[in-house]
Amino acid sequence: MGRLFGTDGVRGMANADLTAELALGLSVAAAHVLAEAGSFAGHRPVAVVGRDPRASGEFLEAAVVAGLASAGVDVLRVGVLPTPAVAYLTGALGADFGVMLSASHNAMPDNGVKFLARGGHKLDDVLEDRIESVYAEHRTGAPWNRPTGGGVGRVKDYDQGFDQYVAHLIGVLPNRLDGLKIVLDEAHGAASWVSPEAFSRAGAEVVTIGAQPDGLNINDGCGSTHLDLLKAAVVEHGAHFGIAHDGDADRCLAIDATGEEVDGDQILSILALALRDRGALRENTVVATVMSNLGFKLAMEREGITFVETAVGDRYVLEAMKEHGYALGGEQSGHVIVLDHATTGDGTLTGLLVAARVAETGRSLAELASVMNRLPQVLVNVPDVDKSRVDSTPELLAAVAEAEAELGGTGRVLLRPSGTEPLVRVMVEAADIDHARAVAARLADVVKSTLG
Repeated sequence: MGRLFGTDGVRGMANADLTAELALGLSVAAAHVLAEAGSFAGHRPVAVVGRDPRASGEFLEAAVVAGLASAGVDVLRVGVLPTPAVAYLTGALGADFGVMLSASHNAMPDNGVKFLARGGHKLDDVLEDRIESVYAEHRTGAPWNRPTGGGVGRVKDYDQGFDQYVAHLIGVLPNRLDGLKIVLDEAHGAASWVSPEAFSRAGAEVVTIGAQPDGLNINDGCGSTHLDLLKAAVVEHGAHFGIAHDGDADRCLAIDATGEEVDGDQILSILALALRDRGALRENTVVATVMSNLGFKLAMEREGITFVETAVGDRYVLEAMKEHGYALGGEQSGHVIVLDHATTGDGTLTGLLVAARVAETGRSLAELASVMNRLPQVLVNVPDVDKSRVDSTPELLAAVAEAEAELGGTGRVLLRPSGTEPLVRVMVEAADIDHARAVAARLADVVKSTLG
């Protein structure tokens, strides 16, 4: 059995890769590992369980809940809520751990199981490895230690979670959003009810699209991975701007009043200046990944803000933030972490804070985003290659070195294996888009020929 956990939980095609049996077994293993942290005499472990609206989440939720209860864990089932809501409630309710069923931005047939440690934090590699080890022991015949009688876990719906999470979001805003007209694209996902409610309560006039989930339409031509509908809706409704989430609403991208995209790097720039001006940007530092646009790094340097770079993945951003006490970090894809108010990327919170900055300054989103000059960036995905050899193939390394010398100080090259798919991502930045495309295409060909 290969490693089950990827960069963001255990993910795969539901009922093919991710089966009910796997979800149940992983949940029992997680109960044995994660409940240990809160174990003491007379203590009954508690887990918060939520999901996004995709159809497979219904049977997978049942499997997860069954596994947890059979291991003696009391379950608070919060229903369809964003991943950051489940993380928040796990901490706010003092639960031993949380479980979210979602494949985030993936297409509807996929699903995933994400475990959250006490406090609502993502698991580190050590805990994931322990869960996998316990699960593997069971698959090879080791019996579970199962409670009986009154020792089995109890399951109840926790309907207060929706209002509790929305109240939390409203409570952290520095100012209201009165006078703003905002289009929200919910990707037919987990924030379809939470996000419009939060923006409305904060004073904004809200127009929603992609907010009618039927279990089958999540991320289908809408949300943060398909922005054309939102661009058109912002212009059509004469809105100040638009906000797009993904299926589990842990990310946020934006569209300005003219229909232009505002990506995660630009959002980070806006929030970095907002926090700095309020004296809340600890160590005057923002954390982002190697995928961040070079223009973001240059903008932060110009503003006197330190930029700390990590590997790709919001978990690595979060690790750096927690280790050094930084307040803000995120990814170009729209995962933004405001550590004073969230333990993970929170798309709704991010959108609200961006809106608050627009309302506070009276400046348009486009004007705020212009603090950063986004250099042309080309990303080419090369599928069906041996991604494990990206850093060890001499011919490929030589081609990368040649491209970097060609670009000089006006651009950069990054090759990295996908954490969730069998492909290699080729990213090239240059002062000229045609130059970036040419270099990216040339490197993609080398990747195909050397790793195919």
